[in-house]
Amino acid sequence: MNARLKVWVLLLGLLAGAAAAQAATRCADVLPWQRVAAGVWSWSPAAEAEISHANAGHVVPTTVVLHGGDALLIDPGPSHAHGQRVRRSLACRFGAQVRWIVNTHAHAENVLGNSAFADRVAAGSAQILASAATRAGMAQRCPACLASLTDKAGADAMAGTRIVLPTRTLAEGDVLRVGPYRLEVQRIEQGHTDGDLVLWDAKRRLLWAGGLVYGQRVPELAQGSVDGWLAALDRLAALQPRVVVGNTVSRAAAQSDLPPALSATQRYLNDLRSAVLQAMDQGLQASDAAGVDLPAYSAWVGHAERQGFNAQRAWRELEPQWMDKMDPPAPPAASPPRGGASGPAKLVPPHPGTTPSAPETR
Repeated sequence: MNARLKVWVLLLGLLAGAAAAQAATRCADVLPWQRVAAGVWSWSPAAEAEISHANAGHVVPTTVVLHGGDALLIDPGPSHAHGQRVRRSLACRFGAQVRWIVNTHAHAENVLGNSAFADRVAAGSAQILASAATRAGMAQRCPACLASLTDKAGADAMAGTRIVLPTRTLAEGDVLRVGPYRLEVQRIEQGHTDGDLVLWDAKRRLLWAGGLVYGQRVPELAQGSVDGWLAALDRLAALQPRVVVGNTVSRAAAQSDLPPALSATQRYLNDLRSAVLQAMDQGLQASDAAGVDLPAYSAWVGHAERQGFNAQRAWRELEPQWMDKMDPPAPPAASPPRGGASGPAKLVPPHPGTTPSAPETR
């Protein structure tokens, strides 16, 4: 190698190093993206936790589907600041701009990150997609949710956050395409909320389940339905997904297995349902519902905060079913009159405090 060529090689190396250093400076806020599948990345919370100042409301994964310079962002996070970090990171690390944002359901920690993309939405270069029920729920509840999240996560974390509603509604059968990747909208479920959006990449058996799937964290039933949720999980399980992205990212251990978070959520809700019905069988009243405990889940995050409320919510839902399935007691057979004067025996109504017998089937 002659001297001139050596100089050129040295200069090129210096220029490459300078470019890398400049890129590193631009991307100083390096987010811990984890690869879920080809073209799919997740920024997950450091740990499963309740919303607090420490985590700034980041308690569910933010995921992105990438191809070329286009990005489809699913659940942009809890705040303007969170969304801005996502936006900068995608541009710096992947050279991508967000063209579509999906809100899987109307919970603040999932959707308030829309705020960071308001300018792109206003310019027509990005769309925010959700079910019609989620859009309606956001319009109705997000003002209160923003105030609540600000109280829990802190004013600094939520600075600049404003409510930006979806601009396009999705329905069952719609397909979102990002390059070669195809995500089909499944049935709009009513389990965790009244408009749970589910996306299914059938080719790779990759499922986005929003708030329908939890990890080691007690599910939230505030706007949910125990039976609706269990029915939804049965439909998700029937797809036989290999990976589920919900309130956590969960991967099946073997081809024939379900992702463990999906199974764990099913198990919790089934156990909650059984415990509430058993309490009814034992004669407890609705006022006792908050005391229906599930000790097996005491180590799960949110157990102290939500278990009692979940039991009350399940009681309100299940009590009419329990009452409807009660078989009324058969009247005793009349004894023949004795002595002929007293007439037939009179039926005595049950005492008002008597507990109905347990239903035979549920």
